[in-house]
Amino acid sequence: MTFTSTNPYNGEELKTYHEFSEKEVKETLERSKKAHESWRDVPISERCKLLANAADVLKENVDRYAETITLEMGKPISEARGEIKKCAWVCNFYAENSEQFLADELIETDAEESFISYDPIGTVLAIMPWNFPFWQVFRFAAPTLTAGNTALLKHASNVFGCAEHIEDIFKEAGYPEGVFQNLIIHHDKTEDILSSDIVQAVTLTGSGRAGKSVGSLAGKYLKKSVLELGGNNAFIVLEDADIEQAVKTGVTARMMNSGQSCIAAKRFILVGDIYEEFLSKFIDQVKEIKRGDLMDESTEIGPLAREDLAEELHNQVQKSVLKGAKLELGGNRDGAFHEPTVLTDVKPGMPAFDEETFGPLAAVIKAEDADEAFNLAANSKYGLGVTVFTEDSERAQKYISRSPDGAYFVNELVKSDPRLPFGGTRESGYGRELSREGIREFVNKKTVYFK
Repeated sequence: MTFTSTNPYNGEELKTYHEFSEKEVKETLERSKKAHESWRDVPISERCKLLANAADVLKENVDRYAETITLEMGKPISEARGEIKKCAWVCNFYAENSEQFLADELIETDAEESFISYDPIGTVLAIMPWNFPFWQVFRFAAPTLTAGNTALLKHASNVFGCAEHIEDIFKEAGYPEGVFQNLIIHHDKTEDILSSDIVQAVTLTGSGRAGKSVGSLAGKYLKKSVLELGGNNAFIVLEDADIEQAVKTGVTARMMNSGQSCIAAKRFILVGDIYEEFLSKFIDQVKEIKRGDLMDESTEIGPLAREDLAEELHNQVQKSVLKGAKLELGGNRDGAFHEPTVLTDVKPGMPAFDEETFGPLAAVIKAEDADEAFNLAANSKYGLGVTVFTEDSERAQKYISRSPDGAYFVNELVKSDPRLPFGGTRESGYGRELSREGIREFVNKKTVYFK
């Protein structure tokens, strides 16, 4: 089988990749196993130095890596550069903090000495998506490798060029052979790899359907799993909010990466009398978003990563309108490009309310009061994050427990930060990435007891 990457902006074919043979897959697994046998004994201080080297490689090649992102999945070049810089940040963060995060934790018991030791578990398989093709790999790889594990990357087939760059980054940084490797394979080979005794765990960032499939396989073979899946984040604006700031933040939260983000604000829940003002200003700002050459620094929005994704979003818009939603702006599709779109009168039962909309579509909902707003926000099978705009911090505090999501942001868009744990609840997955919690996902939390 071959895979061909195509530029979604102009339809040009970029490169063809050949799937690994059964022999190549086996050899890759064996290299990973052999690498782990020595990598686990490398002092963590040395692993941290290599990770800092990886950060340097990223920073020295921002433009080259960003260009590959833009060509393969259509992200505007300015956003692609930002993604590479964020990868360097997560590498530096774990280079500076991993020794502390993984230090033995002393526990007072009846023993002469007892503690928790955080030991590597072996090879971890990472199944990663195309929408942030560098960041989502590095937020997994930086802590996982530094904990002493080895990694296998099965990337999305439309960003195999990014995958090659990432493997080369770790090589250039000085990592031993086999510590981080790519697998150029179709997803139907996942079970064969996950069933191998060499692979000890799996992490997936992707759709709910993919998560259920991989989670089932992980259960079947008793492998640890972390799943970061879809989202349908609510963006709640209360009556006392700073409307200008809420609108500015809301447009970014919905339209960044052409709306192709699991943590994007998708449902805008506006309370009371601020509805008309917010909506009017929001639409005005969305109209100003610049479309153009993706290599132009001023371009702010591009196509979706594939034409079928734009078609799926267009269908969700049309079905919502048929069910009573009102089209306020946009709604048209041209190949892989979908216009920034705003729907109002959105209610439960419509795709724009119930489903994850992976593109530049803002669903606007009116609530009578804060209680109704939080009830509407929680009316979802997903649970990644919620944003609340209000000038009353005490009021915002009271509603934290009303939100079942994995993140609660006040006066800011939901975003990932190396210093904070990231992950969801319900059909948004389980487990946590980033921070101390992220590096402790793929370790053996071993009890040690001396009498």
